[in-house]
Amino acid sequence: MRASAGGLGSPGHSVTTAPRRIDVHQHLVPPLYRDALARAGIVDAGGRALPDWSPAAALELMDLLEIGTAILSVSTPGTGFLTDPAQAADLARRLNDHCAALAAEHPDRFGWFATLPLPDVDAAAEEAERALVELGADGVTLLANNRGAYLGTEGQEALWRVLDEHGAVALVHPAELPGPAVDGVPPFAADFLLDTTRAAYLLVRNGVVRAHPGIRFVLSHGGGFLPYASHRMAVAIAADTGRSPLDVLDDFRGFYFDTALSSSPAALPTLLAFARPGHVLFGSDWPFAPAAAGQYFANGLAEGVDAATLAAVDRANAEALFPRLAGRAPAPAPPRPLPARLRRSAQRAGARLFFKLVQPGAE
Repeated sequence: MRASAGGLGSPGHSVTTAPRRIDVHQHLVPPLYRDALARAGIVDAGGRALPDWSPAAALELMDLLEIGTAILSVSTPGTGFLTDPAQAADLARRLNDHCAALAAEHPDRFGWFATLPLPDVDAAAEEAERALVELGADGVTLLANNRGAYLGTEGQEALWRVLDEHGAVALVHPAELPGPAVDGVPPFAADFLLDTTRAAYLLVRNGVVRAHPGIRFVLSHGGGFLPYASHRMAVAIAADTGRSPLDVLDDFRGFYFDTALSSSPAALPTLLAFARPGHVLFGSDWPFAPAAAGQYFANGLAEGVDAATLAAVDRANAEALFPRLAGRAPAPAPPRPLPARLRRSAQRAGARLFFKLVQPGAE
């Protein structure tokens, strides 16, 4: 059974015939960032080793997953591992200059979300202004918590004003929880989902999304636990604040959501049933999610929705958020020698077969 958005379209659309996607959740790990992390003794993020990354490898993955354009972002820990505010601000500036140059070299293939030196709110607001106005960033990345300071808590108004003024897209990405990890539970597997959920809860509970309607918040990984637990959380906020639970739910549904690692047969129907039409976007989470995982969840999306919904999630919904991409024809796949094309075709076919074999009830 395929999920649909408003019952439009017909089943049967496959990954290989989908429009060239816009990937709103793809990361980069440039040498300047890897070196800064290494100097601080950081070799992993969320319990996963820092992956290899290069523009060429990114374009190779994008060809495999039929991605036309990727909006790149720096993942956790951002600049928060630097306790000196000046050093954090300098690293954010250098990362954003690097991203701007990369996007200028590949304007049809790469966009970028700016890195902000939170938890220093004033410095973050200043860098957001520079990145959005001077460098042409497509939006900003906001870690759900920055050294324990969650989005939506007091003292962040200066940043919200800047983002609201520019109608910014803000990718809310999880970080490690402000507490010890549990042995045997890598943070990326479960804690990340809670981290995003906490930030979304506070952004709604404390009125940030209502006070700043110009900000388009995109919640990573299908919103964490938000779609599944939205009514439970709405009742809690209503009891706490005196607001109508229906108003709270309306605020929750105002978020955008990406599908990174979240388009499974269990999660995808819940996400599509909860999100407003037009508010679900394609995400891969590469290179922290390896290519095989990207293929698995891309196939989950293609196999789980009708053609109209697939076209919307793959591209049209992102075009509405990033108008500069809407005026362009989807980026064509680069020409490759016949052996490479055959290899890609075999990889996609194998990934589709694997996806079908591991579904519940499969023979």
